[in-house]
Amino acid sequence: MIQQRKAQSIEKIVDGSILTPRGYKAGGIHSGLRYRKKDFALLMSDKPASVAAVYTQSHFQAPPLKVTQESIAEQGKIQSVVINSAVANACTGEEGLANAYEMRNMIADRFQIPAAYVAVASTGVIGQQLPMEKIAHGCESVEVTEDGSSDFQQAILTTDTCQKSACYQVQIDGETVSIGGAAKGSGMIHPNMATMLGFITTDATIESDALHRALSQSIERSFNQITVDGETSTNDMVLALANGEAEHGTLTESHPDWESFQSTLQLVCEDLAKQIAKDGGGATKLIEVQVTGARSNEEARIIGKKVVGSSLVKTAVYGLDANWGRIVGAIGHSEAEVNPTECDIYIEDQLVFSNGTPCPFSEEQATEDLDNEEVTISIHLYEGDGVGTAWGCDLTYDYVKINASYRT
Repeated sequence: MIQQRKAQSIEKIVDGSILTPRGYKAGGIHSGLRYRKKDFALLMSDKPASVAAVYTQSHFQAPPLKVTQESIAEQGKIQSVVINSAVANACTGEEGLANAYEMRNMIADRFQIPAAYVAVASTGVIGQQLPMEKIAHGCESVEVTEDGSSDFQQAILTTDTCQKSACYQVQIDGETVSIGGAAKGSGMIHPNMATMLGFITTDATIESDALHRALSQSIERSFNQITVDGETSTNDMVLALANGEAEHGTLTESHPDWESFQSTLQLVCEDLAKQIAKDGGGATKLIEVQVTGARSNEEARIIGKKVVGSSLVKTAVYGLDANWGRIVGAIGHSEAEVNPTECDIYIEDQLVFSNGTPCPFSEEQATEDLDNEEVTISIHLYEGDGVGTAWGCDLTYDYVKINASYRT
């Protein structure tokens, strides 16, 4: 077994993007699927890349996911990812599946690459067929460039209020390796093995199987720990590409810098996940729930996600109400083991509940803390060494307005 090197320092690239890793181009255009906004995006690697993907566990997986799964299974490589917004192409039967194949084939024909090197993703309204003349226009017209990240990021959005991107760098075998990502997601976020749509690129040298293991581990602690409204979409997917442009030794779990790569990928996923949670439909603040002292990391994550997903907790935070009883209520019906007489709860730095009884605290200070853009709730149990973090947002009047008129 090769000894792991001391973890390399990881640098966040503030102006970085999905195109910071070497060997990628992207673009986005308005193809007519939406009224004015960009709605058609394309990501290209200069050469076929190793690939990993994780999908929604919904029973109603949309046709684009099935086509992407088929592409990956055939070659184990992906060179291009084509995405449309506005129309999810979900619950559309055989016609929808045929349209997803056609979308893949049009990109393959245009760029003269095998169809199995093309992944497909769609997001938007469920139950509508893709207007294929507009999809064809997108496939024929979209251009990819080295500075097209912003256009790409805009084109994949639906009800999002902002673009979501992240980029970090680390040294592998003395070579600088970049990992960049872009994501979309605002409502209908309660992932089970994925999130709405997330795309990650890296110039690291790694085979698809190892990349899949690294991505799955990172997702479990990031995208799977966010919730906006307790709903999971039909189209959720996170896709990662690694084209090997950094030309270092092939990464495996036995590589001395494996932990450095895994940690960097984790940071990219966590950064994107938090941006999605913060941009929840109508949200005004990000809620972070930190759990320590659980029986296991898994139970800590369960508790954290149960609290941050509670509508009562979310509305209390929106109303600047330090109602710790809402937090107790959420913990109390989680699937984790909890001793109610050994539980401390903090809202920011104030202890509000301890060992089964309330604690005196400053309501004025609590109101001030809850009025911040980011709010932290800390829960300490006395069951073990398990730790976990979950992210969500407050629940506002605007959430109802946005989702009540989503189709119109």
